[in-house]
Amino acid sequence: MIVVDTNVISYFYLTSEYSDLAEQLFLKTSSWAAPLLWRSEFRNVLSFYIKKEIISFQDAVQLFETAVSLLEENEYEINTSQVLKLSQNSGCSAYDCEFVNLAQDLGVPLVTMDKKILQNFQGTAVSIQEYIARRLG
Repeated sequence: MIVVDTNVISYFYLTSEYSDLAEQLFLKTSSWAAPLLWRSEFRNVLSFYIKKEIISFQDAVQLFETAVSLLEENEYEINTSQVLKLSQNSGCSAYDCEFVNLAQDLGVPLVTMDKKILQNFQGTAVSIQEYIARRLG
């Protein structure tokens, strides 16, 4: 199991520069976890894609339901005080620190492309490329 942030989920379900990497990641480890926050963040991404007329409303609803089916067994409530402490100590947003906190609690990597998270949580966070490389080695 790995924790993935909303960006990785978005890369997996929506076409982007990292979509191929997200697909490779899924082939290496298909058990993905996330805090419940991912749902709201992903809805926001889908809303943006609808407004830009990149995807239709119906496609967005279908993508959301598909993503939920992937993650619904591995969604977690997060400890507020731990998140706030991580945010205070790192300067990262509380949103980002929910993913960090979950990965730390589960003892698994957080796979992300977020540079600030990667810089501030080197013991927890790993890029998609680094995670794939580790799994090959």
